[in-house]
Amino acid sequence: MISKTFSSSGALGKAIPGFQPRQPQIDMAEAVHQAIKNDQQLVVEAGTGTGKTFAYLVPALLSGKKVIISTGSKNLQEQLFHRDLPLMVNALGFTGHVSLLKGRSNYLCLDRLSRQLIESHTNEADPELLSQLVKVRSWSSESKTGDLGDCEAIAEDSPIISNITSTNDNCLGKECSSYQDCFVLKARKKAMDSDLVVVNHHLFLADLAIKETGFGELIPDADVFIFDEAHQLPDIASQYFGQSISSRQIQELAKDIEIGYRTEAKDMRQLQKIATKLVQTFMDLRIILGDMNYQGSNLSGKSIRGNWREAIKSQVVMREIERLHEALDLALEVLKIALGRSELLDAAYERTHMIKSRLTRVCDTSITGYSYWFECSPRHFVLHITPLSVSDKFKEQIATKQGSWIFTSATLAVRNDFKHFTERLGIEPVQQFTLPSPFDYQSQALLCVPRYLPEPNSVGMAEKLAQMLSPVIEANNGRCFFLCTSHQMMRRLADLFREQLDLPVLVQGETSKQKLLNEFIEHGNAVLVATGAFWEGIDVRGDALSCVIIDKLPFTAPDDPLLKARIEDCRLKQGDAFSEVQLPDAVITLKQGVGRLIRDQKDKGVLIICDNRLVTRDYGGIFLQSLPPIPRTRDLNKVSEFLSKSCSIVNKP
Repeated sequence: MISKTFSSSGALGKAIPGFQPRQPQIDMAEAVHQAIKNDQQLVVEAGTGTGKTFAYLVPALLSGKKVIISTGSKNLQEQLFHRDLPLMVNALGFTGHVSLLKGRSNYLCLDRLSRQLIESHTNEADPELLSQLVKVRSWSSESKTGDLGDCEAIAEDSPIISNITSTNDNCLGKECSSYQDCFVLKARKKAMDSDLVVVNHHLFLADLAIKETGFGELIPDADVFIFDEAHQLPDIASQYFGQSISSRQIQELAKDIEIGYRTEAKDMRQLQKIATKLVQTFMDLRIILGDMNYQGSNLSGKSIRGNWREAIKSQVVMREIERLHEALDLALEVLKIALGRSELLDAAYERTHMIKSRLTRVCDTSITGYSYWFECSPRHFVLHITPLSVSDKFKEQIATKQGSWIFTSATLAVRNDFKHFTERLGIEPVQQFTLPSPFDYQSQALLCVPRYLPEPNSVGMAEKLAQMLSPVIEANNGRCFFLCTSHQMMRRLADLFREQLDLPVLVQGETSKQKLLNEFIEHGNAVLVATGAFWEGIDVRGDALSCVIIDKLPFTAPDDPLLKARIEDCRLKQGDAFSEVQLPDAVITLKQGVGRLIRDQKDKGVLIICDNRLVTRDYGGIFLQSLPPIPRTRDLNKVSEFLSKSCSIVNKP
């Protein structure tokens, strides 16, 4: 049945113009079919261009079972649901129901919108925010889903979004006056009634963590669980199987107390005072944490990451924590007096208890088996407790749910070994294999590790790379991604290229990710300098991109607290932390970055990795053996020759 569907005369051949059967795609589809049929675990690394999406969608739709498909991000989730899934549904004549399910922070909360509208009529309110709220209210009367991603009246990063959406902490549940019209409730009901539901990893794992406490969130139970971009799962699972407390939670609590005072308890001025005190104490703690000299993970994109176990030893930090405890105690006393006057204030009382309890737990760093760390940005902080290993937790969830569990990505193996991935999740697949990419890397690409490179992290590295590579980029008329392993390198290189190149230079962070991509393609001769966010999930085909440059091997910064914790856990088990933790992580990340270059059978291009360790260190061979079979050179002149012969150079405008 599967083979027939993927044949030229089968359902896909009839539905997709120019469809050609590919044996790797058929092999994967057959393996997925067997795993679903026999309730088994399956791990498949499917090289770029294999067609893995159709390879799991077809057997999933034909199975007759309830299916959850989880993707790596909301963008991929929407692409799957709006583009690939409708194509397969039509091709197979599928008559079941499918739905898209996001986290509750994506859906408008009618109750919170109503409260914000009342609040925005005060003298202190920003008239621009009021204008946006009015537009959202108008949109909501016509929207069937309440998905704010569909609301064109506000930007995707608008500050009002957090005020008009709910969290698991502040949702009023059945006590809410808008409960029957709740968009989250409608989304969940639709998912419950659907045969196939598309979610994302963050939602799936948040849901597992919440259900572990005895409370359901959004995702219904299913018979089949399929994870695309599965390489992201272990790190995301670590976040959700731990605990955290954030300044945003405290800020939102204070905001709701303030709204409760202004709208339903105007005679209780103490409410406004405790709201102000809560905001002031979290801001003071953020300033103290921001002043601490901790450096962040070089691909994290956060301002500061630090070791919370070390930070809490500081008397200054402990004093601010005590002040925060005192503010929460005072809030409990005042909110207790207000109980019964307002659903919002009643919920705030419960949330204050929860935040106080979580703060106590986060500050007890004596409990072993966890990493204690913090993040601090210019406006907020988060205190985290992360389990050193999630394998037991994840294994327990699989045992509880049973069914078939399928994990796929273009990057799961290190030298064809899946141990790094499977052990981190505690899974025991019946089958695990790699499907080669159909691309002809021998003729489509060239890999260069240039001669005379400076040592990684040496002084003047950015200047040397800009001097060495500007001629190559200029000769190629741009059309280049320069992927960096740190924000510092990204910013310095961007400045240098803007000085030296007569080409458009685009930089991550200067506008939204999607807008940057659109500009890159529209220019046709641009250089995009970026870091973590552009190493994966980016698909630029054709002449717009023919050169990908990587500044160095993407080892996580050695002082990253999460990495330190995993290294500690590995050593406790008598393991080799470098070969079992640091090296596999870097190999997977490099494979993702390399995967940006060749996205289509007609693509041609050059990959330049500016790190001598690929050829001077023994472990360099592990990186090279994990990459596609691309011809290699150390001569930049051969790079220019390849680009001039293989990639159409467009004359500069």
